[in-house]
Amino acid sequence: MLERAERVGGETVIGDKGYAGKGFAEAVGELEATIVRPARKDEPANGLHLAPIRRRIESIFWTCKDILTLGRHGARTLHNLRVRIAQRFLALAAGIALNHKLGRPSRALVD
Repeated sequence: MLERAERVGGETVIGDKGYAGKGFAEAVGELEATIVRPARKDEPANGLHLAPIRRRIESIFWTCKDILTLGRHGARTLHNLRVRIAQRFLALAAGIALNHKLGRPSRALVD
């Protein structure tokens, strides 16, 4: 997946404990990227505490799947999927901006 992504070099990829191994790290290094992951039980502790980042990412995914209903997007082409994602994020941003101006909670989208 990293091979297909647009890169400029020097990217940091955050991974889970399963993304381990010398061969994997070398392959990521050849793509001019760095893999950052928590230490496994059989490795010395590396001092990384990635739980807050993981919670933030999972929160974003939950928002996309639940509030924006991107789990049931209905697009048949990649172009249409991009359009549907963009329009839903724009609608969410407009709703949050309106609520901010009206002094309401930002995610109170029902009113």
